Amino acid sequence: MTVSAAPAEDLSVLSGLTEITRFAGVGTAVSDTSYSQPELLEILDIEDPKIRSVFLNSAIDRRFLTLPPESPGGGRVSEPQGDLLDKHKKLAVDMGCRALEACLKSAGATLSDLRHLCCVTSTGFLTPGLSALIIRELGIDPHCSRSDIVGMGCNAGLNALNVVAGWSAAHPGELGVVLCSEACSAAYALDGTMRTAVVNSLFGDGSAALAVISGDRRVPGPRVLKFASYIITDAVDAMRYDWDRDQDRFSFFLDPQIPYVVGAHAEIVINRLLSGTGLRRSDIGHWLVHSGGKKVVDAVVVNLGLSRHDVRHTTGVLRDYGNLSSGSFLFSYERLAEEGVARPGDYGVLMTMGPGSTIEMALIQW
Repeated sequence: MTVSAAPAEDLSVLSGLTEITRFAGVGTAVSDTSYSQPELLEILDIEDPKIRSVFLNSAIDRRFLTLPPESPGGGRVSEPQGDLLDKHKKLAVDMGCRALEACLKSAGATLSDLRHLCCVTSTGFLTPGLSALIIRELGIDPHCSRSDIVGMGCNAGLNALNVVAGWSAAHPGELGVVLCSEACSAAYALDGTMRTAVVNSLFGDGSAALAVISGDRRVPGPRVLKFASYIITDAVDAMRYDWDRDQDRFSFFLDPQIPYVVGAHAEIVINRLLSGTGLRRSDIGHWLVHSGGKKVVDAVVVNLGLSRHDVRHTTGVLRDYGNLSSGSFLFSYERLAEEGVARPGDYGVLMTMGPGSTIEMALIQW
């Protein structure tokens, strides 16, 4: 089936949805305290020149973090896993509530309009899940349906959007929200190793929420047309969050080859995403790529033939917040929405990357 790029209704058939899901609003929130990279090097008393170089050449200016309290000797030490889980719960709920409220305000909606809440997190484990805690905290109708996506990592925001787009198509006119809340401060270790330094130089706290609705053409936001997913099974261990027996806590690992692995496979996924749409890569006017790190973004730019302007929001979010895990691409979408340059008929691609190793993409149209 060949479809021309012009008629958007034809493209909607490709999505397999009888009702087309549209973005209705977006909101973000961060934790209370931000630090520059040089400030962090001083606070954490890092003198190793190789580790300092990782921090200072990250293309990150500031990040929002909740650091361990000062020890009696004035330094900072790793918190036990129990304290980190408490930190995750406190931060994820607080940031999540604020992002959700900002999102609903952006959509011209209220808490009473919410019908489905899908929460995403990878920085801690909670039972009952984050969705239940936020529904209780904000006094949302307890009949609100909910789902939780836990442990999928930085790519999970698009996995959640796929789930909620399906829910939205089955419930036209009802409001659903994807909420990514990542307390990356609750996944930090302080052990002086290069493995830990790479993680500690990159991630920051943040939450982002996206409201979606189907069956209402008056909603001005872009509509979701198609998803594509790819798991690089040969690199399944290249990004992982597992138990460190030496430290008696969870620890995150990033293989140095990740940027090249992601870059080398990005074209496979974009080709699948655009297959059957009649669209070429040059028809995509807006690219919202996960702020995974300088080398990751550079690898995607080179392998997909993008310009620095194409990823201006991605690099801007990385500069101002670091890697915010699953919600990073929504911080970029918020900036694009505020910029006001997207026009009716424009196409956009959302791209996230994470453990698996996984690449997720979505095709949208204004």
